Amino acid sequence: MWVKWWWEKISGNGSMKVKSGCVRRVFYSWIVFCTVGGLYGFWHMSLNACEQRKETLISMCDERARMVQDQFNVSMNHIQAMSILIKTFHHNMNPSSIDQTTFSRYTERTAFERPLTSGVAYAVRVLHSEREQFERQQGWTIKNMDTLHPSPVQDEYAPVIFAQDTISHVISLDVLSGKEDRENVLRARESGKGVLTAPFRLLKTNRLGVILTFAVYKRSLPSNATPDQRIQATDGYLGGVFDVESLVEKLLQQLASEQAVIVNVYDTTNNTHPIIMYGSNVSGDSFSYVSTLNFGDPLRKHEMHCRFKRRPPWPWLAFNTCVGGFVICVLLGYIFYATWNRVVKAEEDRDEMTELKKQAEAADIAKSQFLATVSHEIRTPMNGVLGMLHMLMDTDLDVTQQEYVRTAQGSGKALVSLINEVLDQAKIEAGKLELEASLFDLRALLDDVLSLFSEKSQAKGIELAVYVSDKVPEVLIGDPGRFRQIITNLMGNSIKFTEKGHIYVTIHVVEEVVHSIEIDKELGMEDSSNRVSLSGFPVADSRRSWEGFRAFSQVGPLGSFSSDADLINLIVSVEDTGEGIPLEAQSRIFTPFMQVGPSVSRRHGGTGIGLSISKCLVGLMNGEIGFVSVPKIGSTFTFTALFTNACNNHHQHQSNPPSSEFQGMRALLIDPRPVRAKVCRYHMQRLGIRIKVVSDLSQGLSTITEEGNQIINMVLIEQQVWDRDSCMSSGFVDSTSRVHHGVPPKLFILVNSNACLGESIGNPRVIIKPLRASMLAASLQRAMGVTCRNGEVPATSLSLGHLLGGRKILIVDDNGVNRTVAAGALKKYGADVVCVSSGKEAISKLKPPHDFDACFMDIQMPEMDGFEATKKIREMERCARSNKREGFVDKLSKWDVPILAMTADVIQATHEECVRRGMDGYVSKPFEAEQLYREVSRFFHS
Repeated sequence: MWVKWWWEKISGNGSMKVKSGCVRRVFYSWIVFCTVGGLYGFWHMSLNACEQRKETLISMCDERARMVQDQFNVSMNHIQAMSILIKTFHHNMNPSSIDQTTFSRYTERTAFERPLTSGVAYAVRVLHSEREQFERQQGWTIKNMDTLHPSPVQDEYAPVIFAQDTISHVISLDVLSGKEDRENVLRARESGKGVLTAPFRLLKTNRLGVILTFAVYKRSLPSNATPDQRIQATDGYLGGVFDVESLVEKLLQQLASEQAVIVNVYDTTNNTHPIIMYGSNVSGDSFSYVSTLNFGDPLRKHEMHCRFKRRPPWPWLAFNTCVGGFVICVLLGYIFYATWNRVVKAEEDRDEMTELKKQAEAADIAKSQFLATVSHEIRTPMNGVLGMLHMLMDTDLDVTQQEYVRTAQGSGKALVSLINEVLDQAKIEAGKLELEASLFDLRALLDDVLSLFSEKSQAKGIELAVYVSDKVPEVLIGDPGRFRQIITNLMGNSIKFTEKGHIYVTIHVVEEVVHSIEIDKELGMEDSSNRVSLSGFPVADSRRSWEGFRAFSQVGPLGSFSSDADLINLIVSVEDTGEGIPLEAQSRIFTPFMQVGPSVSRRHGGTGIGLSISKCLVGLMNGEIGFVSVPKIGSTFTFTALFTNACNNHHQHQSNPPSSEFQGMRALLIDPRPVRAKVCRYHMQRLGIRIKVVSDLSQGLSTITEEGNQIINMVLIEQQVWDRDSCMSSGFVDSTSRVHHGVPPKLFILVNSNACLGESIGNPRVIIKPLRASMLAASLQRAMGVTCRNGEVPATSLSLGHLLGGRKILIVDDNGVNRTVAAGALKKYGADVVCVSSGKEAISKLKPPHDFDACFMDIQMPEMDGFEATKKIREMERCARSNKREGFVDKLSKWDVPILAMTADVIQATHEECVRRGMDGYVSKPFEAEQLYREVSRFFHS
């Protein structure tokens, strides 16, 4: 309640200065309260610790006393039982069944049942009249215990006749000759119970001990027998010697604990002069505890005194707890005090943060608008430039002019690529990057990528090759554009940093790679550093690039062993023999806008965001990306990607068979490098050509001459083999020209660049790598005299002509250049194109009834943009549907015209907006002609 009262007081009306002073007084009062509370807590916890220490000592002392007493009772009971045995087998049997040997052997074997005794002895009662006869029977004289001389004459004697081996020295000693022993023996036979002597020094060990004595009677006596009756019935005395010091030490060792306890055992029969039986005078804790010991003799009293060996330590727990509590309380008070003092500052910061938040939101909106505007404003003129260049290529140009146009196109596409990278990075940061799902031919896509880099690789003279495993399906479902972007980024980096050697792209199914790893482990070939590469140069171990990929584990929905048969998990590796990545730069290789160093940026160019975009795209494809790089050796980038197998649905797609003009042909490849030969085999088999591989010209010539009726149509020779020995090459040409069983095979030399060409023996035909199916087919067609069965016009052109021929298409764009480019692209394939420059004109043209088959609508236009125009067109179509006049309804389906957005804004939000506003498709600028008819083909059928 007082806290509530203070809070109401300091939070009520008044100036901040008054409130701060009140809070300060509360803070000082709180410190005083915490100090008093800490001192009280320290006193209370110290007291509790002391009480706990006392309770621990009491428990430990009682436990030790109970254990000593229990062990003593066990030994006492066993000695009493032995007295009955002696009575039965010695006194009641004639002759006796017990002698010294039997007694010592028995007592030795049963010593474990008397853990506290160090020896047992039996003394027989002998009257003076029986002494002479007794001594003759025993063969020794009764001796005095103190002097060890023959015992003087007395009424009766108690010589020891049986003794355990440990105290066999007491045999023949009269136990009645000692004062303490005599008193003990007489009290034992009078009481009929076990009695203890006072502590005394044992003869042999000189350690403190006591003797427990039991009387052995001739017959069983009643419990109320008189002392005289007991004396008359006494046959002898059985005694057990207890070495108190050693036995108590053994028990304490068994109960050793972390807290050492000092234990003293006293005989307190005489309270004024207690006799210490065990222990020492070592000083310890001031607090001690006394446990009573009951050894069965009511006349003798024993106690165990216990105390801790160490004095109680400083109560650090109480001290630290109280100090910690004090510090925490003071900190809480200070936090409250500081918080209150900063209330005004916090309120000001809150207002400032609210304003900054509004500014940030406005900046984010402005950023999106800026990107959209920049995209549109740059792509609009680029669309015109690239479109006009494309149209210019369709005109009659000489070789020089065509080269100029290609150069201009390449520069324009490079600029577009840079714009795309920056916009992709913006979309990644905004979380708006999404993937498509469409059919695509992976091998054809890789051929296109090779075409992009073939000129650069030929100029550098480096080997550029692609290999796709037979396990990879012909057709996949995924985003071919983004997949192509990843491959292009990785190959582009390899081309930049590789001056010699090779760049090698491989694609496998993950299960295939896992299987090959298992086989290599079985064969002991885990180390791949010494394997032959494509160009013979050393390469980085590609296996290290996919270490830790979850696709190589058998768990997880995206693992390589997926239960969905339609899903294909591909692993793609791009291997090069370039400069490699310095070790210090490898940790930031996927960071946007980060490059190895400024010198690399100046020498090779680039923005440094290609790899970061690739990593994001791989993640969207449910894959992973990694790399291994060794400076001066090269790098290998590897990633996985998940696609859907489209070949399982034959009704959706039919893959193109190999060219029938090469079907059944046979070829011979001469190449000493297995990896390079595998690449050539892959491309030749795509054309339907059966191929055999040998490593040198001698083997090749033997193969040609030994084939018999099997005709070899062509021989492909790697330039390395051809240039090695001109004499051998000349002999090979002469030998193949004299083939007797048919037409000599055509000779082809595989070279990396035009610079490698020279005067070749026999003038064989040259195929310049990188190998691609289309390029290889064209080269073989020219050399073999084979023509396409469909003539010179590609099948795609024919299908587009059938698809677009006679279609009437409306193009709406405020930019005249864009209208010209789009119209020219569609007219090329027979479409009837009408162009308008505004949304209002488009509404007028598409007002039912009309005869247009499709409409391309620009989004950003003056007066009325494409969204508004599409909205009004859809409203007109809905009104037309509501009209039920006869003869009008049949034409309504034709008037629901497909409208495709056509804009230079490529932000994903624009695509979503187009779909939401009722448009049917989307084409970004700058675009190729194929983009236009690809969208239209979704609505038309040839």
